Amino acid sequence: MPGTLYVVATPIGNLEDVTLRALRILRDVSLVAAEDTRRTGRLLQHYSISTRTTSLHEHNEHEKSRQLVERLLAGESIALVSDAGTPVISDPGEGLVAAARDAGIRVESIPGPSAVIASIAASGFATGEFTFLGFPPSRSKDRRRWLQGAAAHPRLVIFFEAPHRLRATLSELLTAAGDRRIGIARELTKIHEELVIRQISEQLKYFHEPRGEFTLLLPPSSQTEPTPEPVSADVLEAEFGELTNKQGGSRREIVKILADRHGLNANQVYRMLHGKGTD
Repeated sequence: MPGTLYVVATPIGNLEDVTLRALRILRDVSLVAAEDTRRTGRLLQHYSISTRTTSLHEHNEHEKSRQLVERLLAGESIALVSDAGTPVISDPGEGLVAAARDAGIRVESIPGPSAVIASIAASGFATGEFTFLGFPPSRSKDRRRWLQGAAAHPRLVIFFEAPHRLRATLSELLTAAGDRRIGIARELTKIHEELVIRQISEQLKYFHEPRGEFTLLLPPSSQTEPTPEPVSADVLEAEFGELTNKQGGSRREIVKILADRHGLNANQVYRMLHGKGTD
């Protein structure tokens, strides 16, 4: 009797974000097919799982899929994982899943963390409908055309981008979409996690040296966005005092927190606090 191919979602950062079912599957299968065996090895070691791993990435997937299907047909069960999140979604594995289904093998999805869903949930954008587009093309001409299509899309658009291409993509998106408010999520569930919602021009200033993994959220131009009331100096002064008493830190650190919270730059916050006489 053939085995089962399990498509297992793994944490996108925080190792605690893994389901009990995923851990059981990873323990019980004969083999784990991983995009990066070293990265998956750290997850398995963290949970004292000794299942053998084998690599399955974009460069060997065609040949490796045939071997794995043979093992599945022989009765072994295999877990497919990517570096983070759900396999196949902008990650390798599509060929293996298709080959397994063509061979009549049972395929089960073990759901879990998703950078797409996590970023949407915390964005505050209208989420009745959205479109996920994966990564933009790497070639500038193709990327420009791709971003023009994304900017004209009638729904919320979510896509990924690599840190070394983020600024180029934002510059081209500014031309294609205008200075629209967008969300940028970075390093979700990790220590330095953040979700910044600002005009594209402000995002370019903020992410002057991009590092980490990025998820971008582009709302449609037709979406009505409430214009937040400008924060008053009295509110800033109260929040400054509260943050100082609660978590300490330098004046500069507190000002940065307030600037990020209210969509201001640090100089604006300094001027407003100085007007209130806050030392």
